[in-house]
Order: sequence, then C-alpha cells, then structure tokens
Amino acid sequence: MTNEDIIGRVNPLFRQDIIANSRDLDTAVRGCRVLVFGGAGSIGKEVVRQFFLRRPAALHVIDISENNLVELVRDLRSSLGYIDGDTQFLPLDMAGLEARAFIEDQPAYDYILNLAAMKHVRSEKDKYSLMRMIRINILDTLQTIDYAKRGTTQKFFAVSTDKAKNPANLMGATKRIMEDVLFNDRASPEISTARFANVAFSDGSLLHGFRQRFLLRQPFSAPRDVKRYFVTGEESGELCLLSCILGRHRDIFFPNLESRLDLIAFSEIAARFLRANGYEAIEMESEEEARIQAKTLIPMRKWPCYFFDSDTSGEKPAEEFYSADDNVDWMRFKDIGVIEKPMLTSAEATRIEQFLAKIAELRNCAEWTRHHLVSLIQAACPELNHVETGKFLDSKM
Repeated sequence: MTNEDIIGRVNPLFRQDIIANSRDLDTAVRGCRVLVFGGAGSIGKEVVRQFFLRRPAALHVIDISENNLVELVRDLRSSLGYIDGDTQFLPLDMAGLEARAFIEDQPAYDYILNLAAMKHVRSEKDKYSLMRMIRINILDTLQTIDYAKRGTTQKFFAVSTDKAKNPANLMGATKRIMEDVLFNDRASPEISTARFANVAFSDGSLLHGFRQRFLLRQPFSAPRDVKRYFVTGEESGELCLLSCILGRHRDIFFPNLESRLDLIAFSEIAARFLRANGYEAIEMESEEEARIQAKTLIPMRKWPCYFFDSDTSGEKPAEEFYSADDNVDWMRFKDIGVIEKPMLTSAEATRIEQFLAKIAELRNCAEWTRHHLVSLIQAACPELNHVETGKFLDSKM
C-alpha cells in the first residue's frame, strides 16, 4: 500500500497542473540560478528535486542540518544523477554570517525560496522555543527577502501552512504574521507563498512517528477527534514549484481538496497504516496499558493503540485554507486554488511594524516572558483563537 492509499487518495493531486504547465516550468527554470533555504527538510528536499529535474544553471541549497544535506545529496545522485549546472549544498544557518558571506560571493539568483520553518505546535510550550519560532518563521524570512533585493531576483517564495488561516496555535499565527510581513513589502521582487496540508510521513510528523514506532515495535498514540488534510512529499514540492514560478505577486496557492473525501482523523491513518503492514489496530484504555500489552499483542499481529480526545493547547479539530472573505481564483488551475491577497491596509501594516519593533526590543535586551510573546502575537494576528489548556504534546506518548 502506498502513501496515497493510506491517506485515501488514488491519483496524484497536482499531476494535471504540472503537465499542463510543464513547458512554462521547464523554460523558466532551465538556465536560471536558484537558491533554496531549508532545502534539506521534508518539504525542502522535494522542492530541490523539482528544480533539479528542470536543469537550472545553478542550484544552491542551504540548510542547518548537515546530516539531512548529506542524505539529500545521496538521494539526488542515486535517483537522478547529475546536471551540468553548479550544485552546492551548504550546512549553514540561513541568517548567519557564513550564509551572508556565501551569498555575497555569488552572482545574483533568479529565484530564492525559503522552506525553513519551525512547524511543530509542541515548540510553542516555553518562552525560549517560542522566541526561536518567531525568529525562524518571521525574522529570518525578512533576512532572506533582503538577499533577494540585492540583485536581479525575479521571484521570492516562502512556504506557509494551512494553520495560518484562523490559527488556533501560535505556530500558525507566526506563519500568518509571516504572510503579512511578505505582502507588506512594496519593493521588488515579486513574492508568493503556499499553504498546504500535512505532508504525509514527513520528518517529525505524527505519521512519521507511526513508522518509527512500528520499526521499534512500540505502541501507537493518536488523537481520534483531530482531522487533517494530507499531501504526499512529491505533491508538496510540486505545489511550491508552481507557486514560485507561476504565482503572481501576493498569491497564496493551496490544494483544492474536497473536505468530505480528504479530511482524515489521525486515528484512522494509524489503523490504515497498520492494516497496510498486516496488523490489526487494538484500542487500549491508556498509554500504560498500551505499553504493557505491546510485547504480547505484536507477535500476534495485533498492535496496541491509544486513541484519545485531544486536550492539548493549540489543537484545532480541522484546518482550513481560506474563508469567505478571501478573493479566491478557482479557474487558473485544476487542483489549486489561489488566494489573491490585497495590499495590507495602513492599520494592518502598522500592526506588523509595531510587532517587529517590539520583538526587536525584547531580543536586544535578551529578556522576555512567554506571556508577553503570546500577547504580542495576538496583537499582530487578531485572527488567533488560542486556548491555553496547560497541556502540551510533549506530555503525550
């Protein structure tokens, strides 16, 4: 059973849009210079692969994870081989001195993409991780835009998330603020982004956790009342490519999914995954019971699972990509909707500028509280409907 089977979809989501626009995509990328930040993560590596396939003159990838970069290179060489263009893979902090020095030594890039992100709701639990989330998701994005302004960059792309629309958690709110930061910029180059669903089996995701628990013969744990959209890794790369190359200024691309078919509970994904591997999911009453029963049940091809109702901060029963007040173009692509964002109002722009100024003050004095950060995020993102339960995912199995 493939990943598509497990997430309940038979056909690749964006294949017809890729085929219909293949000539424009190939022409736009071939012979161009491309820089990808965060290019060794689950989404980043798929984006790098899409550009590699189209033979750019230069493809430079920056990622802070040295090990993931090594695996990215091994994967490209083992599956696609080589291209005539200059390929470089650098284990650098995208906002650090070394990355800046490297970029200043290079000719201008035609396309700059930022795929780096802190994407886990669990990372908003303390003031230190939350401030780093603000830095990675918002401040470092500003830094990478500055790189794009220095030369003749045609397009800047930064990845967003479905959690940015009417966010229920601080991670989604930081991505919503990032969108506003992007679209508040009136200088060149053009900027687009993409919101998409959970990437099935991406590193660190709950589905990836299922694979790890399966390999280690450990019980599964998942909420039964939280439903999500899922895309495959390849689909995430294709959507980012399409937005970067074909998106217009202030466009937000998102998958045109039928919610009745594609919203799936995490507990159902766990059961499907186990069936695909020849096991039956057996529901347990507690984490402790699941751990105790693992050694007995698993040899019988039965897998202990603890399914529960979510009670952690920042969870939303179902995510959304857009709302009725968004101007959505449904005609440009077959399986993609495009939100055409207007310029920020003066009040919205002021709100964002005040947020950035206050965060800069806190970082300069190196002193802040989580409560203060939450208040600043709430002020910058009035859509945020964040409910603190006092419980976080690190307290779950």
